[in-house]
Amino acid sequence: MALLYGLLWRVLLVLVHLHRALVSWLRVRLRSWRGRLWEQAVAALLLPVALAGFPDQHKKLNHNHDADLDPSPVTGNRFASRRSRWLSDGQNLDKLPVHIGLLVAEEEPSYTDIANLVVWCMAVGISYVSVYDNHGVFRKNNSRLLEEIVRQQQDLLDLEGSKYNVEFLSNGNDKQQQHVLSCRPVVKVLSPEDGKQSIVHAAQQLCRSVENKERSFKDINVSMLDTLLRESKNIPDPELVVKFGPINSTLGFLPWHIRLTEFISLPSHINVSYEDLLGALQQYATCEQRLGK
Repeated sequence: MALLYGLLWRVLLVLVHLHRALVSWLRVRLRSWRGRLWEQAVAALLLPVALAGFPDQHKKLNHNHDADLDPSPVTGNRFASRRSRWLSDGQNLDKLPVHIGLLVAEEEPSYTDIANLVVWCMAVGISYVSVYDNHGVFRKNNSRLLEEIVRQQQDLLDLEGSKYNVEFLSNGNDKQQQHVLSCRPVVKVLSPEDGKQSIVHAAQQLCRSVENKERSFKDINVSMLDTLLRESKNIPDPELVVKFGPINSTLGFLPWHIRLTEFISLPSHINVSYEDLLGALQQYATCEQRLGK
């Protein structure tokens, strides 16, 4: 009977996790679907009226389309308007994470989609962005990811390279690489080595210090271990982690640093939209964090 009860309990836990993931996905999709449907309905109603009232509007529209193909003040205004709108979206939230984690729990990573997410995060005002997958693919190919982030930043924001810098870190011991990005953010690429393995390294460091009589074993406590782990990461704890994929697991993402982190799941990072990310940020902004109370 005990074995049967245990099996039933595990089945119930799986159903609960599936229910939570489905509800989160439906919330994001419903919010995005409503916004897009409203915009399409308004455009369909107003465009014929506008064209009927202004006979020359067809020529103006064609002229504006041609102008978008060439660099011009109009194009610059379009990018400026986009940057302003995204920044306004971040400012309108009740709370915005200082550090967001992007956890990819899928087999085939898309560098372009992750780069888009990083640029959008920076555009709304997030200072620290961590990219993690449990196979370490992004860590092994961090140069490729960085190139894609720079490319997408130029495509989405059209920023002048000389005005913006980013600290791109692949792990805690690497030198900072200065590259073209906005708002002077920090992008950090993480892998499982930064999770449980970093705790092991910190414990070994403490043991060696005792062996070398640099400190007493009585001095070793949780606070000391916490200090060592935070020095190795050199970034604040993530307030929000957006997980992409069907697996309901943290997959070893910084286990020491996520005790107060909010996790929000999205079905996939493939073809993810800005509205999907904004929906996750809006969900985080409205959630109540009891902080253990």
